[in-house]
Amino acid sequence: MSQSVERFSSRIADYIKYRPGYPSDSITLLKDECGLTTNSVVADIGSGTGKLAELFLGNGNVVFGVEPNSGMRRAAEQILQSFPNFKSVEGTAESTGLADSSVDFVTAGQAFHWFDAHKFKLEAKRVLKTDGWVVLTWNARKLVSTPFLEDYERLLLNYGIDYQDVRHEKAESSIPLFFSGEPSKAAIFPNQQVFDLEGLQGRVRSSSYTPEPGHAKFEPMMRELQDVFKRHQQNGRVIFEYDTKVFYGRI
Repeated sequence: MSQSVERFSSRIADYIKYRPGYPSDSITLLKDECGLTTNSVVADIGSGTGKLAELFLGNGNVVFGVEPNSGMRRAAEQILQSFPNFKSVEGTAESTGLADSSVDFVTAGQAFHWFDAHKFKLEAKRVLKTDGWVVLTWNARKLVSTPFLEDYERLLLNYGIDYQDVRHEKAESSIPLFFSGEPSKAAIFPNQQVFDLEGLQGRVRSSSYTPEPGHAKFEPMMRELQDVFKRHQQNGRVIFEYDTKVFYGRI
């Protein structure tokens, strides 16, 4: 199993509790621009604990959650058990196990940067119906919008293990090539989370590029994180601001 598949295995509880969901504006966009209806069938690739899948399930869609990490897949099955339209699938972006021409939308939330883009494109072409859509989305934390977020970014640069190597911005630069031959579009929506100190600590632990307990950098990082919180908290809270980026097109 590839290293990227297992990166989050020890962080699942924090991922569930402290990672953001996706704004409902994304659904409105896909209805207006791509003809999304309640009858559309969605394959959510690298579906993790189901944060993006839940948005489509709330719209009434059948969603195949394709996830290679067994722990995250089981978590999604538990979290989304009230949605009969959720179909949990053990598979990868490059080999989903889904039938040919079986879905209207292929989506990836906070995941495309882990894929082999060429193999994923071939697989997406195979499973999509004629005129189907690919939707790639990220919650991109704002890096320079507030003094708190600027300090948080400096903390990650100081203590992150491979932070610079795995940032999704690198994958975003490859999106025009991924959609080559067909025009793609993009939209950005505001999103945010509000954290107390415990929540902020959980949010940093949920990131695969931060040191874990037992690592030499973990305790120094957490002490500095507490200092960052104390400097910037208002009424015991800090605000994480995101740009939710949605890239969509046909392949």
